[in-house]
Amino acid sequence: MLVGLRQTSEALRQRTFMLARGLIGTVSSSNGARRACKLSHARRLRQVDCCAFARRGGWPHAKATRGAIAATAALALGAIAPAAASAASPPRVATGPPQAVSFASATLTGTVTPRGQDTTYFFQYGTTKAYGSQTALADAGAGSAGVHVRLAVTGLAPVTKYHFRLIAVNASGASTGGDGFFTTKKVPLSLAILVAPNPVEFGGTAFVEGALSGTGSGGAAVQLQANVFPYLGGFVNLGNSEVTMPNGSFSFPVLNMSTVTQFRVVTSGAHRIVSATAVENVAVRVTSHVGRARRRHFARIYGTVAPAEDGAQVAILRITHGRGVLVAGTTLHHLNTASSSFSRAVRVRAGAYRVLVRVTSGAQISNYGRTLIIR
Repeated sequence: MLVGLRQTSEALRQRTFMLARGLIGTVSSSNGARRACKLSHARRLRQVDCCAFARRGGWPHAKATRGAIAATAALALGAIAPAAASAASPPRVATGPPQAVSFASATLTGTVTPRGQDTTYFFQYGTTKAYGSQTALADAGAGSAGVHVRLAVTGLAPVTKYHFRLIAVNASGASTGGDGFFTTKKVPLSLAILVAPNPVEFGGTAFVEGALSGTGSGGAAVQLQANVFPYLGGFVNLGNSEVTMPNGSFSFPVLNMSTVTQFRVVTSGAHRIVSATAVENVAVRVTSHVGRARRRHFARIYGTVAPAEDGAQVAILRITHGRGVLVAGTTLHHLNTASSSFSRAVRVRAGAYRVLVRVTSGAQISNYGRTLIIR
């Protein structure tokens, strides 16, 4: 566009010079007329009216033509100069207010006036006025009106002051907006937990582990709560509260697990945070053995189950190609208040066997005994 304006201006100047040359030619014609009149006077020995007319100033329209041409050229060049100056200007920019500020992101805004040229813009941002980071380039168009622009930035640090500014660029140069700033918010506290191992055998120890995340997560007091099957008593505090590690992590050991239990962790303080509920399953503890039977090719498989699950089904499985194949079954019998027992003579052959005790009370879940090898 600038090249085109320069060419137009140069063409106008050339036309002006040509007109000026024509004017000079007209004046030269006036001088020639004087010489012609003198020649006619010498030859014809009389005065010619045109000579007197020329001596009185001659050809007044030549002076008028010269002035008109100069005025026209001045007006034409004057009209082109402001337009060229406007079109050749860098864009106007104004940094706007930040929007949608969170703990890790914000939307930067501003206004760009392209001033008739293809214009791109971007934001610089950082923790100081040296900035240090910038967004990708975006298109603001080539109009003459202001365009409201915005770009989102992410990956920011929480509770941190950031500076930013808007920059726009076109063929005539770059323009920089003023400095703006904002402070990111705190990361909301949240709790996540898990229970391991899961399931745990009857009488074993489970660990409720997790982390408090967010701003101020280190050194916070957290409390373990439990709700035991059949979940009618509601959650109650279990043991003493703990203080999170600097990274927000914590771990609660739970000894002597006997019943399927729901766990959760809560923070202590005015703004209580509650974790999701984690269920810890408790599997019956199966103790199994293999002994001799009176009949040939038979073996006695026997053992105990805790807690007492009198009447529960017992399946004796032979492991074939990684699968358990049922070879015999029995039920649990009362042994004492803490356990039940089982015993069954089974026709066997060399291989691996396991006992599966199936319970349906809901307080515990089914479980396998150890693998038995028969040779």
